[in-house]
Amino acid sequence: MKLSKNVVLSLEILAAHKLRTVLSVLGIVVGVAAVVVMVSISKGAEKRILDQIRAMGTNLVTVSAGQTRLVAGRQRQMTTVTTLMPADAQAIVQDCPSVAAVAPATSKKLAVRWETENTNTTVLGMTPEGFDVRDMALATGRLFDADEDRASRRVAVLGPTAVENLFGNSDPVGQTIRIGRVPFEVIGVIRPKGVDPNGLDQDDVIIVPLGAAMRRLTNVIYIQTVYVQAKDSKLLERAEQEIRDVLRRRHRLEGKTDDFTIQNQATLIAGERETAQSMTLLVGSVAGISLLVGGVGILAVMLISVRERVHEIGLRRAVGATRGDIRNQFLLESAILAALGGLAGVLIGVSATAAAATYGDWDAIISWESATVAFVFSVTLGIVFGLYPALRAASMEPIEALRAE
Repeated sequence: MKLSKNVVLSLEILAAHKLRTVLSVLGIVVGVAAVVVMVSISKGAEKRILDQIRAMGTNLVTVSAGQTRLVAGRQRQMTTVTTLMPADAQAIVQDCPSVAAVAPATSKKLAVRWETENTNTTVLGMTPEGFDVRDMALATGRLFDADEDRASRRVAVLGPTAVENLFGNSDPVGQTIRIGRVPFEVIGVIRPKGVDPNGLDQDDVIIVPLGAAMRRLTNVIYIQTVYVQAKDSKLLERAEQEIRDVLRRRHRLEGKTDDFTIQNQATLIAGERETAQSMTLLVGSVAGISLLVGGVGILAVMLISVRERVHEIGLRRAVGATRGDIRNQFLLESAILAALGGLAGVLIGVSATAAAATYGDWDAIISWESATVAFVFSVTLGIVFGLYPALRAASMEPIEALRAE
């Protein structure tokens, strides 16, 4: 019998038992839809995290004073270390061939006031090079320059969240704010950068010249961080090693552990991607269990079908159908059941993902690769679980099948 006739016959048989057909493919539909939705959401989360890391800066290496550890999902400095100095940043840019630029920085949460509005926000003292190293783009106004930094001028550049908290819809440029008790003139606003991988709002910040922060706000001579830009993304690991060698030599750490922590942007991206991919695999595997349940449903339905169609099997064998014809007929029905369920599952999964991305606050990227894999896997499951009923039907003898009650 030609394949086309077998397909038509299988569809007619399945259409004759609509409710049973729908119930048998329901597990496959749910399984495939779950795989598509869960993997798409995981892919969206992975992209969001990687974008957050890249938004921190281009070819970025971050040097932090002291040792940091991951606590409650955020990097925390364990102790206050005062050995990292602005001169260390200058030594890095001079003695590290792989480094293009550096930006020493220090930050502190401080009270800020404008007229009757008050807020607590992160005040970041940084050299002008930090705007390029951290990839901070100007939205309005201007950025401070090296002369203003050397003179410890009381000027400030605000992040969008800080602007909203203090000024609302008013234009902040040209206004005077008080950080603690020290007045600063607002000269610019940077573009939004969103949250960082630690979940901190990068826009809730006020950036001032490093000299002004150290002398007028925190009254310290040490810094907390050095942002380093490598000349090329391929040189990040080499730059990290060069920075470590320079700092260990300057801090006289021979035979001692580092009193600083270096984080390489490439390492951060690789680690986050590996974690995200593991999570994607995990949720995809959990959702895939529904496919196995759907396969069992197809097995049960096909066994019932074989039992109901014993006379049909005997008659077809009697008029010349071979065991292979009977086997292929039932395998084809199983494959069609699984294919219908898989197709419906893909459509539902893609629609649900698109709706979540469009109307919900979800980062979701439709994963056509996972949809294709889930569909192929569902058809394969249909064939595998339909193999036993098909062999059982093919093994019937014509005379015994015709005599069966």
